[in-house]
Amino acid sequence: MLSSPSTQARVTRMAALAAGLVLGMAAGSFSSVAVASSPTTAGTASKTTKLATKPAAKPAAKKARSTKHAKVLKPDPIKFLPLADASPEQINAASHVLVGRYECEFGKTISIDRNDTNIGYFNVRHGRQNWVLQPELSPTGATRLKDPQGEVLLIQILTKSMLMNTRTGNRLVDGCVHEVQRAAEAELQRQPPRPSMLAGATAP
Repeated sequence: MLSSPSTQARVTRMAALAAGLVLGMAAGSFSSVAVASSPTTAGTASKTTKLATKPAAKPAAKKARSTKHAKVLKPDPIKFLPLADASPEQINAASHVLVGRYECEFGKTISIDRNDTNIGYFNVRHGRQNWVLQPELSPTGATRLKDPQGEVLLIQILTKSMLMNTRTGNRLVDGCVHEVQRAAEAELQRQPPRPSMLAGATAP
């Protein structure tokens, strides 16, 4: 049986609508795939990944320690030992000791000060070393400051002084001059001592 023209027209319209729906769905799927794989979206994702994987910044380095807190070397403390009371001879020898600063060879120095704890004794300092010395007069007229521990000996004569290590026999410092000794040396240069009248005399 042949269909009427109106029936054929409806069938044709329905087929066209169905085909349009199929094409629309296909186009929508293709658009989603294109957006997902577009260069702009890929670039944004790449930047996000880079930011996420960027290493954390290193902590700031600690500031250098202030120089005002640097360790300062201090002289060794003077070793106080039980000392015998000074004898009258020691007190007499102490009156001949030149107290103060001495300028020595090679730019070195020593200093001699009275020991406030023990009368008749002296503190002698050379660099970072310290000693408590006991004075005595020698038969030659020199003043000697000896160490009760037997480590050092200071010899003071008219124009200079010397500090030596008695254990090794080495001079720690030589040519040490106090201002009084410097003045004595200048006086000797100005007026040399006269020879003794007994010089060269022979005994009968």
